[in-house]
Amino acid sequence: MTLVKVNNPMHKTFDGLINELFNEIPASFGKTMREDLLHFPPVNITEKTEGYLIELSAPGLSKSDFQIKLEGKLLTISAEKTAEKLSENAKLIRKEFSQKSFKRSFTVDEKIDATAIQARYENGILLLELPKKATVADSTKEITIQ
Repeated sequence: MTLVKVNNPMHKTFDGLINELFNEIPASFGKTMREDLLHFPPVNITEKTEGYLIELSAPGLSKSDFQIKLEGKLLTISAEKTAEKLSENAKLIRKEFSQKSFKRSFTVDEKIDATAIQARYENGILLLELPKKATVADSTKEITIQ
């Protein structure tokens, strides 16, 4: 069997259109509304017997970019990242990375030991451990009728 290459202008136009379409898609095309419009990084919250674990996906940041505050029952996580300047002899051809500021707040239950909250940043994930307070076992007490 012999393959014959067809030189059809319609094919070139269609191929050119497809190539142009995929090369010109904006960087934010595939992102969710949460990331694009609200600038919220995704979060996983897991409950364990000893406490809660909050995992916040924030790649490209460093520990110094984050600010974590607990005011009353409101835990606020925010980050500020400024874009790096290019040197004079560098020309940016395409920019798809975006560093946006964000602020997320969570209500902390009274079961959380606020003095023992810990945070660490590993491999683009901010991890917050919120330990539960030690509970005192309810003792049984018999009440006599007088």
